[in-house]
Amino acid sequence: MYQVLCVLMATIAYGTAVGRCQQAGTTVTFQSATYGDFRQILTREAATGTVTVRANLEFPEEARDQHPAVVVVHTLGGYRDANEGYVAAELRKSGFATLTYDSFAARGTTGAAMQGLPGYFPAGVADAYAALRQLASEPRIDADRIAILGFSFGAEVAHLTAFERIRSALNPGQSRFAAHVAFYPALSYGAIAESGAYTGSPVLMLLGEKDDNLPVAKVESYLGYARAAGNPAPIETVTYPGAYHAWTASNLVTLRFYPELVSTKKCPVILFGPNRPMLLVDGQTKPFDPATFGACMGESPGYSMAFDAAVRAQSIADAVRFLQRNLQR
Repeated sequence: MYQVLCVLMATIAYGTAVGRCQQAGTTVTFQSATYGDFRQILTREAATGTVTVRANLEFPEEARDQHPAVVVVHTLGGYRDANEGYVAAELRKSGFATLTYDSFAARGTTGAAMQGLPGYFPAGVADAYAALRQLASEPRIDADRIAILGFSFGAEVAHLTAFERIRSALNPGQSRFAAHVAFYPALSYGAIAESGAYTGSPVLMLLGEKDDNLPVAKVESYLGYARAAGNPAPIETVTYPGAYHAWTASNLVTLRFYPELVSTKKCPVILFGPNRPMLLVDGQTKPFDPATFGACMGESPGYSMAFDAAVRAQSIADAVRFLQRNLQR
């Protein structure tokens, strides 16, 4: 029906292309929730509050009955046309519909104000699953081919949404993201290496060789722990030589260290499991100690950021190939 309407509108407009009709973005809203911490989600307690999120849904120029789609999650700086908008446009050129929004703005705050608070990432994960439900209800979207892609803060969200315990708590039923892409994540969180820890959908982590917010060795240690336990994580990685954190952010033209930013680079990975969270220390699980974890963040705050046009182009191409491979019909 939508395509028939589009053709009629094009005819009235004396030959305007059908693809151009479908290109226009649509503002949509969806209901999400705010949580005090992950414990509240994992124990399935009622949310602390509700929030209405405004989002922009855009389609590729090529007209189709249904499109695969990507939820694009922003950095600590919130949604920016020059970063998330730029990558979303590249995704649409490759045939994906995109949904973009700002989790912080929806709550009347900023990432700088929220970073380090217990509800920082739970809010992002709740919004991501609310976005998945919104897209799945759209008749022009193939509900079985919806992926999530994020940057820094959004990269953590993209990884966290691949954990089965979080998925089943926030999105009961069988619906899940079909693929997850994380641009320069922090790997603050992981999953206890047990059967069914992940939803089963593939995860791509794009890493910077010089990213001092996430040493590549930390990722390798986490993946090695899961393999040794006999339950490897469904994660593939690509590391870009010479790349710093935030290489896609074109406003960060000069390499600079930002000491005010929270970093977990020196901290062990927090592992979610069936009981209380654990820490991954030297390849072994240890009891979680909030005081110890807080101290490691305080000992080494901040990280460096710098744009790299060549790495941005290559990493977007790598992400598109991964999505095409895993969302193809």
